[in-house]
Amino acid sequence: MTPPEAPEVPEAPEAPDAKGAKDAKDAKARADGRPIEFRGLSKRYRDRWAVQDLSFTVAPGRVTGFLGPNGAGKTTTLRMLLGLTAPTSGTATVGGRPYRDLAQPLRTVGAMLDESGTHRRRTGRDHLRVQCAATGLPARRADEVLDHVGLAQAGGRRYGEYSLGMRQRLNLAQALLGDPPVLILDEPSNGLDPEGIAWMRALLRTLAAEGRTVLVSSHLISEVEQTADDLVIISQGRLVAEGSSREIAARVRGEARVRVRASRPAELAAALTSAGAVVTRPPAGDGLLIVSGLGTGAVAAAAATHGGELYELAEDAPDLEQAFLRLTQGKAEIR
Repeated sequence: MTPPEAPEVPEAPEAPDAKGAKDAKDAKARADGRPIEFRGLSKRYRDRWAVQDLSFTVAPGRVTGFLGPNGAGKTTTLRMLLGLTAPTSGTATVGGRPYRDLAQPLRTVGAMLDESGTHRRRTGRDHLRVQCAATGLPARRADEVLDHVGLAQAGGRRYGEYSLGMRQRLNLAQALLGDPPVLILDEPSNGLDPEGIAWMRALLRTLAAEGRTVLVSSHLISEVEQTADDLVIISQGRLVAEGSSREIAARVRGEARVRVRASRPAELAAALTSAGAVVTRPPAGDGLLIVSGLGTGAVAAAAATHGGELYELAEDAPDLEQAFLRLTQGKAEIR
């Protein structure tokens, strides 16, 4: 059965030239970001908490990475911020107001959550023009954002012909239509090739440098580390860490483990355990012990007395990925 043709796209009126100066002034004002604030935000679904007592702030002029394992509550949190899901308790605000109370929500917040609602037989350009008409924006804005996201040549192609990466770019173009001061992007690099990921990284940095508030949810730990100024990590619906990547890694490093390899590992492990350490012995570790709860000096002293010949002694300092895994108790999916 042949799919129905896409509905005819209404043309939004062009803005009169007399309003040009005012439009430019308004656009500049919109680039001034507004803080996003979550205060005691919670959501319960029958017998489980999806989000529980979540509180943090996303600052303007910065890229904030929102990280957590699958099922941690990231999408639910973003949906509550956008008024798509009602919280059980707590608040989520943009510039001090709930999304539903914003005077011009679509021009204040640009969101990229999923691709639902896009007609497969409609061209990318026509899809954006429909959004322009609904928002009161001039039709020419569709071409401006298509060019901005690298889809100028593909704007006349039907959405159903787009690759995943092209669909991501179109979703981003839609988020940018109203030139919003606040951007909420869920997995924006998903489906992009390495060149596209580098482009996305540069774009997010540019948008933040313009003063916008940029909140990015992602599983790409290494990518977020290169892009974000601040990180917020949640697990099982609760906040487990926030700060820069260095601050978070340093916090976990404060609980650093020590790697020690000796000729008498069993005797050394018993001595360290008696001293209050937690000792694990990796399979096929060839005498390797991983020690937490004691510093390098204390481990070295025990090894000198009980370990026999010492082969290795080093602090096992975590990077961001290791810190993320520890903070989320190994429930993360690293890609």
